[in-house]
Amino acid sequence: MSDLPTIRILNLYPEDMNIYGDSGNILALTHRIRLHGLESVVIEYNVGDEFPTEIDMIIGGGGQDSGQDRVQADLQKIGSTIKTLAIDDMPMLMICGLYQLFGHEFITGDDRVIEGIGLFDVTTKAGPERLIGNIVTHSDQLGELIGYENHSGLTTLGPKATPLARVIKGAGNNGSDHNEGVIFQNVIGSYLHGPLLPKNPRLTDFLIARAAERAFGAFKPAKINDSLIDQTRKIARERPR
Repeated sequence: MSDLPTIRILNLYPEDMNIYGDSGNILALTHRIRLHGLESVVIEYNVGDEFPTEIDMIIGGGGQDSGQDRVQADLQKIGSTIKTLAIDDMPMLMICGLYQLFGHEFITGDDRVIEGIGLFDVTTKAGPERLIGNIVTHSDQLGELIGYENHSGLTTLGPKATPLARVIKGAGNNGSDHNEGVIFQNVIGSYLHGPLLPKNPRLTDFLIARAAERAFGAFKPAKINDSLIDQTRKIARERPR
């Protein structure tokens, strides 16, 4: 076993909420954690499991309505624990379906209500068509965020919600207000797939830094050569919608 400090990543509902390649976010995190001279452990949590007490970060992905149905009751059971961790500054990244369920509710196309945990002041309703394509956004805190969106849910931010970014190219939360995602303390919700983190090292480093600072009291980032990622970002940025 290594004596290096270890960041413990909770992969939330990988059996039901990982249909858009969002597990690539876990791979990007573990790789970049190694580049920063740290170790990582990935703990999977699925419906019915015992929620672990020793974790440093939570990552969740997207899923269909059926997947959201399957995790709904279990998420309600662990929701208060997640909220407590969020208020205590634990970093989290929720993509698409779990972004929606970290809000108040998701209203399906047949008007069923899938309850969320209300960590984000957002509400989502199924729209008449899917919002699909390359997306480029700008975050005041995290710079340019690039990804690929594929969702029919239309998410509206409430008065207590802060958007993650402003849309430069693409649809974002609902295709009309030019907002993408939401950020609450160190918790991020977003519709950006791709997956998101391999294309956005600044965001990846944000999650790692917040986890390390919370766990170890400090974080000293390594100097990482991101030239290949920069080339990838340039190509992605210039691709048509």
